[in-house]
Amino acid sequence: MQPTFLIRTFGCQMNEHDSERIGGVLMADGMTATDDVGDARVIVLNTCAIRENADNKLYGNLGHLKPLKDADPSLRIVVAGCLAQKDQGVIQRKAPWVDVVVGTHALPQLLDLLERSRTDGPQMDVREYTETFPSALPAARGDAFRAWVSIAPGCDNACTFCIVPLVRGPQRSRSIGDILAEVQGLVATGVVEVTLLGQNVNTFGRDVTVPDSSRRPLFADLLRMVNQVDGIRRIRFTSPHPHDFTPDVIEAMATSERVCEHIHFPLQSGSDRVLKAMRRSYRSARYLDWLERIRAAMPDIAVSTDIIVGFPGETEEDFAATLEVVERAGFDSAFTFQYSPRPGTRAASMEDQVPREVVQQRFDRLVALQTEITASKNRAQIGTTLEVLVEGDGKKDGSTQARTRTNRIVHVREPLAPGTFAHAEITEAGAHHLLGRIVPAPVPAVA
Repeated sequence: MQPTFLIRTFGCQMNEHDSERIGGVLMADGMTATDDVGDARVIVLNTCAIRENADNKLYGNLGHLKPLKDADPSLRIVVAGCLAQKDQGVIQRKAPWVDVVVGTHALPQLLDLLERSRTDGPQMDVREYTETFPSALPAARGDAFRAWVSIAPGCDNACTFCIVPLVRGPQRSRSIGDILAEVQGLVATGVVEVTLLGQNVNTFGRDVTVPDSSRRPLFADLLRMVNQVDGIRRIRFTSPHPHDFTPDVIEAMATSERVCEHIHFPLQSGSDRVLKAMRRSYRSARYLDWLERIRAAMPDIAVSTDIIVGFPGETEEDFAATLEVVERAGFDSAFTFQYSPRPGTRAASMEDQVPREVVQQRFDRLVALQTEITASKNRAQIGTTLEVLVEGDGKKDGSTQARTRTNRIVHVREPLAPGTFAHAEITEAGAHHLLGRIVPAPVPAVA
């Protein structure tokens, strides 16, 4: 009987990508995945360090695993990801039943660490530099038809609220050749949609040069090249930084037919004073100007964003400025967060931390406003016919879940296989999804 493993993933798309690679490494070693924690011989907690309760979530999960470890000492418990990189030896001091702590730069060493833990006791590798890109490792993907493609892990920005540079290190771009080879290999396995992934994708290439040249490759170059890969139907990317969303990127998106009409465009705050304290390299007027230029080039584009409520020192006037920018921007959706201090970031030691009850009240107001805007944007889709990519069974009884090029979820009644492309006429709209029915593809107009 083959040994089994279970991976629990917390956090962002980069963590999901890393979990796919962790699973791939374990499967390449002859293991199989399981959903039953009682059957697993290796349990991996791939952690996030962004949110305030991330530590509590980790140690709560580890507490639940201790009885399993006490009952069977051969069980291997692994803590990976951003908290592993940040907390390092603290994890095994607080939870000595953890066998392996593996940081964000050490995934290729996982099998060796597991083997050594069986003979030499608890192991830890939290090196500060990635010698092998995780994308070079085998992957165990949850979907056969879409995939993450890491292009530039790490970040060179210094936002005062963000712990990513500490746990992921400086940006390190992969070569365009390696990225294209991965995309071509994915197509050969049936993948039709890729998401180019990085902490700041649109600064891709600034840290490398083109072979036999002094020129640096640009993200716009990469978009155009991936767009030319036969077999790819959809290209997405996340996350860009507004400051680096240059005209050449806009032009590459507008002219590359396989690049989807959706961008994630993080705002964080609509207050110029707060943006300065966050060390964001733009102000609200400039942000809105960039957004206007993007929409002028791609009128049908959908825009999502990130917004933090309750950053240290945020006043009611600052929050009102955020509400105003949200209304003016008309985001299709937003990921809204209550600020939580993260040890190691500059903002964590700032004075004027906003009381939790004030943060909650402002957060509720922001969510209410954005929900109204999103619902209005969705209602505007009623009567349109949209190309959708089927993802699987929907949450609604008997429905099938699919996704548009603009990243909207559509529930249809027709049973369709995951990875299938179809066209859906939108019949109803909710605050966070659309309802539709499958129809024949529209016939192109004759010129």
